[in-house]
Amino acid sequence: MDLAYIPSPSTGVIHLGPVPLRGYAFCIIIGVFVAVWYGNKRWVARGGKAGTVADIAVWAVPFGLIGGRLYHVITDYQLYFSEGEDWVDAFKIWEGGLGIWGAIAFGAVGAWIGCRRRGIPLPAYADAIAPGIAFAQAIGRWGNWFNQELYGRETDLPWALKISEGVNREAGLYHPTFLYESLWCIGVALLVIWADRRFKLGHGRAFALYVAAYCAGRGWIEYMRVDEAHHILGLRLNVWTAIVVGLLAVIYIVVSAKLRPGREEVVEPAAAAEAKAAAEKAAAENAEADAEAVESDASGDTVPGGEGSDGSGDGSGDGSSASSASGGSGAGSDDAVDLSKDGAGNGAKG
Repeated sequence: MDLAYIPSPSTGVIHLGPVPLRGYAFCIIIGVFVAVWYGNKRWVARGGKAGTVADIAVWAVPFGLIGGRLYHVITDYQLYFSEGEDWVDAFKIWEGGLGIWGAIAFGAVGAWIGCRRRGIPLPAYADAIAPGIAFAQAIGRWGNWFNQELYGRETDLPWALKISEGVNREAGLYHPTFLYESLWCIGVALLVIWADRRFKLGHGRAFALYVAAYCAGRGWIEYMRVDEAHHILGLRLNVWTAIVVGLLAVIYIVVSAKLRPGREEVVEPAAAAEAKAAAEKAAAENAEADAEAVESDASGDTVPGGEGSDGSGDGSGDGSSASSASGGSGAGSDDAVDLSKDGAGNGAKG
């Protein structure tokens, strides 16, 4: 009796009226949104404009889906073009079947087109979105859980995946290789984030690190799978692909670090030009404010002199009034003369 295992969904489709909602498609869509969202954050932090990652993803995502499907159909052609199979099923992408190798290769072509239209270096863009792609893969792998596919050998481990009877599958408990790869992809994303912060990776090296780390995990996980696949020298085709692509990624990291050390200073010329214009505008505004402050200080220094002139006028007016008052009567004039004499005498004594 099996006491512990991971259950599989009874169905991978929920119907909302006539509209089928497929778990596999939801996982892919959510993964794309996460990749674009996180890639945008990294791009802005590198000095790019918000929204650029999404604009280029409009090219990269469709190319990636087409490439992923083509790789799957070509490498597993017997599922669609053998006797008794319906070739139309090759277009039913919602039923599963996307090869990551084709998705990345064709997605890179789409990204290159988008970057070229925006005047952006593709390696810088690839570095920004690398961890997001790994997170997207981690989410997308759960689509295999909904479809009950891509599991490993039989096992009695507590985390075994329970598979029900179905087309091209036997009921039993198997290694949840989809889960292994999902967790591995999360680890790859965290590794790239750490290494990029620690070593300031640039010129495509963060993306190459993602590729190399993913291939390292895909190799041993692929080796555990039991689904039908082509073999070369006793190894599954995808194992050989992981080895070759992983080695190429490592070589790129080493060679690129020698030829182009450091990181790009400008990743998006348009954003750099806008930032420069904003800085110049701010500097001009600050200079204008300083000039106004100096002018205000200068005008403030002349204010006390003006007040003294006004006070002198006031004193002159007072004296005229006093003179007029003394000339108003004879008695007042005599008294003023006497007081004046007395004051002069007292002043001499003092």
